[in-house]
Order: sequence, then structure tokens, then C-alpha cells
Amino acid sequence: MKQSQPIFNDVVLLGGGHSHAIALRMFGMKPMPGVRITLLTEASDTAYSGMLPGHVAGFYSREECHMDLRRLAQFAGAQFYIDRAIGLDLAQNRVLCANRPPVAFDLLSINIGSTPKLPALMGDREAIIPAKPVRQFLERWDQVVLDVTRTPEKARTIGIVGGGAGGVELALTMQHRLQQILKAAQQPLTNLTVHLFQKEATLLPTQNRWVRDRFHKLLAQRGIQIHLQEPVQSVQPHQVIGASVTVACDYIFWVTQAAAPDWLAKAGLAVDEDGFVLVDDTLRSLSHPNVFAAGDTATMLNHPRPKAGVFAVRQGKPLVNNLRRAVQNKPLKTFRPQAQYLSLIGTGDGEAIAVRGSFGWQSPLLWRWKDWIDRAFMQRFSELPQMKESSQRPAVSDQQETAVDASTSFRTLVQDAPAMRCAGCGAKVGSSILSRALQRVQKENGSRTRSDILIGLEASDDAAVVQVPAGSVMVQTIDYFPALLNDPFVFGQISANHALSDLFAMGAQPQSVLAIATIPYAQPANVEETLYQLLSGAMSVLNQAQAVLIGGHTTEGAELAFGLSCNGLAQPDRLLRKCGMKPGQALILTKAIGTGTLFAAHMQLKAKGRWLDGAIASMQQSNQRAATCLLEHCATACTDVTGFGLVGHLTEMVQASNVAVTLNLAAIPLLEGALETLGRGITSSLQPQNLHAMQAIANASAVNAHPFFPLLFDPQTSGGLLASVPVEESDRCLTALRALGYTHSAIIGHTTPLRDQAKPITIA
Repeated sequence: MKQSQPIFNDVVLLGGGHSHAIALRMFGMKPMPGVRITLLTEASDTAYSGMLPGHVAGFYSREECHMDLRRLAQFAGAQFYIDRAIGLDLAQNRVLCANRPPVAFDLLSINIGSTPKLPALMGDREAIIPAKPVRQFLERWDQVVLDVTRTPEKARTIGIVGGGAGGVELALTMQHRLQQILKAAQQPLTNLTVHLFQKEATLLPTQNRWVRDRFHKLLAQRGIQIHLQEPVQSVQPHQVIGASVTVACDYIFWVTQAAAPDWLAKAGLAVDEDGFVLVDDTLRSLSHPNVFAAGDTATMLNHPRPKAGVFAVRQGKPLVNNLRRAVQNKPLKTFRPQAQYLSLIGTGDGEAIAVRGSFGWQSPLLWRWKDWIDRAFMQRFSELPQMKESSQRPAVSDQQETAVDASTSFRTLVQDAPAMRCAGCGAKVGSSILSRALQRVQKENGSRTRSDILIGLEASDDAAVVQVPAGSVMVQTIDYFPALLNDPFVFGQISANHALSDLFAMGAQPQSVLAIATIPYAQPANVEETLYQLLSGAMSVLNQAQAVLIGGHTTEGAELAFGLSCNGLAQPDRLLRKCGMKPGQALILTKAIGTGTLFAAHMQLKAKGRWLDGAIASMQQSNQRAATCLLEHCATACTDVTGFGLVGHLTEMVQASNVAVTLNLAAIPLLEGALETLGRGITSSLQPQNLHAMQAIANASAVNAHPFFPLLFDPQTSGGLLASVPVEESDRCLTALRALGYTHSAIIGHTTPLRDQAKPITIA
């Protein structure tokens, strides 16, 4: 993504809760010049709590009740990082992550939800299924549904611990869904038993008496066994031990009082007794003025409220407005949450009960009303407005601030910035920035050394010096391209894998690497952070490949771009080349195709987050072990499938080898979503040029209407290896590749002798 304004502030949104989903939409509607937004979250989508019970009951699909965070981040022009936060370094203003480098921030907003509070002594924690985090809960619930669907004749017992609104609603919705499965399989409903454990003397103790009595009656009518005043003492595998009863349960769900992750308090943030971040009336931390919190994660000191999604939704707009004002050094505005709110609790059968204060009412009309409200809310995130490029977007006025305020604040923010950026060597990233970034990268990734690197990064010479061992040859390649996603760490990983693949395709082992990077215009600290993330990603791949970074070049520009010049060593008689194909061989492809159309769709906000997740995971997979496996199974020719597409690279192989190939179109592995985006007419900008390779296909006119056909010309980033192996080795090779994790590997065709003047490729 091109960046029209220098970066002056990093605002990190930690967590993909309701408040942050709303924030992303608002930032997309009205960007903040000079501010880089980063969403750091554990998954590419997030469940909407209002529709979650309906999903459990089977009324909504997973897609209908989830917000696509990756798409929202793209709409907002935000960086999108998938990882799990494990701590905060508030002295250095960094979020500590489980699987990536720390993420720096100027302002931090936390919206990570909550988890059920578990007692200190409760037996086997692995035996329970907590209702939160929602993503893990749904994974386990999907498994329960699958188990019952596969063996409906088997009797099962479900235990639910917690008799508040969440536990009661879950009991009703779970029972409804599983009973529908039993009915469809013509099995008795007695194959399912549900127990609800509540430590209080009544269900839903915070609700009015009519609501409590109504739900108690509903549960009893539907045969759900209620255990009141039955605090759970311990949970063992398939067993709930209460104060006076012990119940055997196949699945145990925990839906009790909410708690926060302990690392919030350990970081030094002011928290309440349950570990939630204490915030003032502006949603800002009481202890750290550059930290905000919202939703379940936060407790408003002056206005404590239940942990309910309705409050997270209401906090979205005031959170965004105060983040804007904090960036602009303006006074923050106070927010007072509503004291009372309407709850619509589903009964699991297409009805709902409305609760507000002392009022209660049950009706099918209420469920239809709730359904309309929830679908309308979700529509705001699925049908995003068409916007101009961020640099051209008009300011969207609201009651909190005007466009004049924003532009005035931005002028104040950038008044010390240079009026124009220099070219030539004046565009280089400063030496002190580069030095600090490299020191951080080497400290956290290690500084790999090799005896054949005579002069590398540790020296300040003008060039690196490498040695080629006797009997070896040097294999060299280079790749460089703009970022295809807004995560410099992951982009660094993908770029490194992409560049190294040329070496692997020729049977070479990496030795040394030179890097070239273009970093978006920003203040020195922000440039350093981007470079640090980018090089950390690349180094994680280089270290795995036992390659050493020996130098490079950095410059500033309008958009992030990165490339590597890679040196590899090989034995001359062990080189794999495109010209080595022979008639009678099997053609193996090690990865699925489709990245070109998927990322073209992503740029248009038309790709689903999970499709991009699959494509990114494929691009992050190194081809190193695949190349070794192919050599072990007597491969005679190989190439990596990249920008020219499958047919483009295959054409190079068959022409160089003077053979023909019959491709099995149905056997070619495709990334999830590629056919859908292609069906919408979305292709890469390189696709039209790649179509020239159609001239090599003998029966192109007969097969070009096939829905798969355009994907043969889809440009791939960090694609798989395409190799020819003897037919007698092909099945063993395929089995070995899949065992190594190349699960999409497939035999996609066979080589044949080339007839005179014939086009070399035929599609079956």
C-alpha cells in the first residue's frame, strides 16, 4: 500500500473485540494522517456475541456471526498482525507476543475480551471447555456436534457449570441443536441429557423474579436437570463433583464469572480485583496515559458495568474519538455508559425473552426483532462502503470533531518534517536507525556465522566477501517486490522464502544473503520499528535455512518493498535444472496455487480472511525440505512456480527439455477461495501477460471454459516446486512430501515424447 503521508504515530489495537471492530470501520471512514494503525489479534475473524447463541443453536452459520478482521483492517489501511499477546513492556511501550517480535506503540488500546474465572483447586482443567475465549469454545463445540452427528445412537451427557444468563442460554441452545441432530437421525431424544450446575439458590440471580422463574420453568419443561446451590468442588475427566452430587458427563462447559489474563496486572497496569484494566471516564488507563481499554477487558472506575457485549459496542465510538484526540494532544471527552439496557435472551427454539429492569416478556416476535437487529449490525461490517484512496478520502464530520480540527492538528504534528524527500543516496535510511534495527534483530534472532563468510555484517567494509569451497559452484538469484500485506514481519518471511526457492529449485543450499528494503516515510523511531519487524521476519527464515545475512541496502519510499539477493552452494553434478525432464516421468507440484487472484481480491476488499490465512500459511512454508525430498526420489528437473504462473513455468521446462506434458486439470491443488474470487472476475494485474503461455497448450480452445483454467496462469508468490520424477518413484515421493507437511502435494501430470511441431502441453 502506498503511503502519502509520513508516519508520526503508531496506534496499536490489541485484540479483535467489538470495540476494535467498530474502531477499524471508523478509521477506514475517516483516516488519521500521519498515524499508522496496527491490529494485533489472535485470529482473522471475531465472533459477534449477539449472534453466538443462535449459532450454537444452529440458526446462523459461522460466517454469518463472525466479523472479518483482516478485511476490516485492509479497509482501514491498518497493519494486521496475527499473534497472541503474552505481556506488555510498558517501559519501552511494546506488546510482547508469543510467536513474533515485540510490537512497539505510541498509543495502545486493549480489547481482548475475558475468560471464565476458574477456581484455584478444581482438578483436571483439561476436562472442561470454557465458554471463552470464543474461538477455542467454538472449535470444541464443533467437535461435539460432529461427534453426535457421527454416532447419534450413543447416549451422551453434557454438564454446564454456571447458572447466569450465559449458562442458561447455552443449555437451551445446545440442547436444541443436538436434539435436532438426533431427530434427523431418527434417534430417541433420551440419548441426550443436560445438567446445569449453579452455586446460587436461584438461576440468573441478577435478573428480576419473573425472568428467573420463567427460565427455571423452561429448563424444567425441556428436561434439563438443574442443580441449585451446588458449587462445583472438582472436575475430573468426564465427571463433575459438586457439594452433594457427582455427575458423569461426556462434555463439561464452564460459563461462570469473567476473569482477565494475569499478564495485564503483571505488566504494571492498574487493574480491579478480577484483573481487568481500570479506566477513567475517557476509557484511558488510570496508571498509564498512553494506554486505553474497552469492552470486557476494561472496568470503568466510576461506572462499573456487567461484562456484556452491549457495552463493548457502545464504547467503540467514544474510544475512537479519544484515540484521535490523544494523537492530536487534545483534551479527551468523557463517556458515561447507560445504566440500564435491554437484554434479549434466546430460548433456543426461535423465541426470546426481553429483560429490562423489572420488565420481562417472551415471544417469537422478540426473536425475529433480535435477529433483525443483529443482522443489521453485522451488515455494517460485511458491506463496507466504497472509499477513495486514503490520501484522497474526504473528512467525515461527526459530533466529536471537524475536518478543520483534524487538518490543523496534523499541520502541528508535521511542522518540523522536511518539505520534500531527497533522492539518490539522500533517500537512504540513516545509519543509526539501521544499526539499532540490526542490533535488535541479531539479539533476538541470533547472529549466525559460517566459516565460508570471510567478511560480513560484523565488519564495516564496503562489501561482503564469501568463499566458494573447492568442488562446489555458486548459485545466485535475486527477488524484490512491494509488500502484498500489511505485516512487515510476515512479509519478510514470505519474501525470504520466495527468494530462497530459486536456490532450492536448483538443488542448492543457501549460503549468504544480501537484503534490499524500501521503508515507508516516517519518523526515525517508526522507520526503525518497520525495519526491525521486516528483518526479523526474514531472519527467522534465513536462520532456519542456515543462511547468513551479510549486508544490504535500505532506502525510504512511498511503500514497503523488500528483496533478497541469495547465494547458494551446490555440487555441479547434483544441480536440478529445467531442462532435465524425460519422457515417461510424473510431474509433482508441492503447493496449491491461487495467491494471485486471492491477493488481488484482498486489495478490493473481496477476499475472506480465512482465505488469506490459508494463502499466507502456504507462502510461509519453505521449499527447502521439499527440494531435498525430490532429490532423494530421483527428480531430474525442477523449478519453482512464481510470477509466470503454473503454465508459464511449465512451458519453460518442456521447451528446455524437448518433451511434452499431459496435465490433469482436476489434480491441480487450489487454495481455498481461489475459485470464488476467480468466479467474480478477479485476477492479478500480471495475469493478462501470463496468458501468452496459452500458445503452448495444444487443446486450449477446448478447455479454456473450464473454471480451473485461468488459475493455470495465476502468478504465485512463494509458490511450490514443480518437478519431474521417475514414475516408479512418484507415489513414494508424494507420500514423503505429505509426511513433511506439504499436504497439498499432488501428481498433476506425466511427460511424453514431443511430436514434431506439436504444442508441448495437453490438458486432460
